[in-house]
Amino acid sequence: MNRRALGNEAERRAAQHLERLGYRILERNYTCRLGEIDLVVEEGAVLCFVEVRMRTGDRHGAAVETISPAKRRHITRAAEHYLMSRGAAERACRFDVVTIDGEGAPVLIRDAFGMED
Repeated sequence: MNRRALGNEAERRAAQHLERLGYRILERNYTCRLGEIDLVVEEGAVLCFVEVRMRTGDRHGAAVETISPAKRRHITRAAEHYLMSRGAAERACRFDVVTIDGEGAPVLIRDAFGMED
C-alpha cells in the first residue's frame, strides 16, 4: 500500500473510532492555503480539529512523536481559517490527535495541543 492509501485508511479508522465514541464527523481533509485538518468533528458543543498520525512500525518513534511545532502551527492556522470562514470564531474548540501505531487500535488524545503551542 502506498503512503496516500495508508493515510486514507488511517483517517477512515480514526473517523470510525471517533464515531463509536459519540463524535459527529463534519469534514474530512479540510484544506485551505494555510494548511490541512484531517478531521473536523463535534463532541457535544465542542468543535474538535483532529490530526491523525499513523506509524506502521516503531523504528522512527511513535505516531504521537511525529507532530512537530511546525505541523501544529499549520493545523492551528487552518483551524482559525475554518472558524472564520464558518462564522464560528467564538465557538468552543480544541485540538485532538488520533494515533495509530502498527496494527493497533486507534488512540484518542484529547486536547493534545492548543493554539499557542
